[in-house]
Amino acid sequence: MEWTDLIDTAFKVAGNSNQANRAEAVRTVEAAVIDGEEPVASTAGRHPDHFRKGVLVLTTHRLLFLKDGKPPVPVPLTAVTDATVARTKLNGEVLTVVALTGSHRFEEVVKAEVFAEQIRAAARAARTTPPPAPAPAELSAGEQLLGQLERLAALRASGALTDEEFTRAKQRLLG
Repeated sequence: MEWTDLIDTAFKVAGNSNQANRAEAVRTVEAAVIDGEEPVASTAGRHPDHFRKGVLVLTTHRLLFLKDGKPPVPVPLTAVTDATVARTKLNGEVLTVVALTGSHRFEEVVKAEVFAEQIRAAARAARTTPPPAPAPAELSAGEQLLGQLERLAALRASGALTDEEFTRAKQRLLG
C-alpha cells in the first residue's frame, strides 16, 4: 500500500473530499517518514481538542494523527502498551492508545475495533523486530544530495509537490 492510497482511504472514510487537504496530508506524512517505515492502515477519527475529524495513520513504526496540514502527532509503536475501544452515545467509538509517552484518546473513530487490533499487532511486531541497520556512513555528500533530489522528484511526479514547491525545495538543497 502506498502513502497516497492510505490517506485517500482515510479521507473518504472521514467524508472529506477536499483534494488540497489530501495533498497536504500526503506531503506532511512523506516529509516525516522514517527510513524503512511503511504504511499499514488508516482510519478517520477526531481528537478531543478538535471539532472536525482527522486522519489516523498506522505505520510499521508509529501511529500518526494528521489534522489540517499540521505536523503529525506521533506515537512510537515500541512504546504502545495497549489499545482499547469504548462506545459512548456522545462520542461514538472512542479509541484509547496507552503508551509509555502517555495516553492518547480519539473519538468517533471509524471501525475502531479493527484499527485497535491492527495497532496492537503492529506494536507487538515493532517490539520484536530489531531496529533497521543505520545507513552507511560512506555516502559522500554528493550521493546524499542526489538521493534527496531524487526523493523530491518522486514527490513532484506523484503530485504531492507542485512545480513551485519542488523548485523552492530544490533551491534550498542546492544552496
